[in-house]
Formats: sequence, C-alpha cells, structure tokens
Amino acid sequence: MKRFTMSIALVAFIAALAAPLALAQGGSTPAATPAPAAEPAKTVKPMAAKPMKAEKATVAKIDINSASKEDLMKLPGVGDAIADKIIAGRPYKTKAELSSKKIVGVKAYAKLRGMIIAKQADTAAK
Repeated sequence: MKRFTMSIALVAFIAALAAPLALAQGGSTPAATPAPAAEPAKTVKPMAAKPMKAEKATVAKIDINSASKEDLMKLPGVGDAIADKIIAGRPYKTKAELSSKKIVGVKAYAKLRGMIIAKQADTAAK
C-alpha cells in the first residue's frame, strides 16, 4: 500500500512539473489534451535464450622471474627502462614486489597484475 501511495504521489509531482513546461512551449496543459484512443493489448514474446558467452580465452601470464626483456616490454606501461629494472630485481617471491620495491607505480601495477605471475624456482630439484 505504501508503494502505491508513493507511486501516486510521484505521478502527481511529475504532472505538476510538466504543466508549466507545456505552457512555456506554447502547448496546452496536459489536462486539456484529449486522451489517445486505447490501443489493443500487445502480446509480449518471450526473449529467445541467448547462448552463454564462452569464457575469455586464458592468456598465458608472463613470469616476471624468467621472462625475456622483449616479453616484459609487451606488457602495458613497461618500456626499456622498467624491463631492465624488473630483470635486475629478480628473483621475486610475489608479483606484488614490483609495486612494493617501487619498480612500477601503483597504477601501473594495477594494470599489470592480471597479466603476470612470479613463479618460484623449484628448490626441491637440487
């Protein structure tokens, strides 16, 4: 009941706002315009089921501990100097170390974090 009352109040408010606009544009008040003829009820067709989109193809992430300089430079925002910094700071325990060691800025890291990984060297194989 509360929603119905609010709906009526909203319709009345909109009508009160629309009346001065119609007069300002040279039209008549909404109450003076004749009601349009009733249209026949339209049938609503159910929407056809759309096939689910396939998941995005998983792109191979670049390992910051083993990637070449050229591979690192393919990342957005990583140029020659930053690629050299990444290589010089190896090995990384986590990819977040790029930001914490201030090799890349916070915004640049936010763009990169989904595209990189930091694999650890297999120490059990010694």
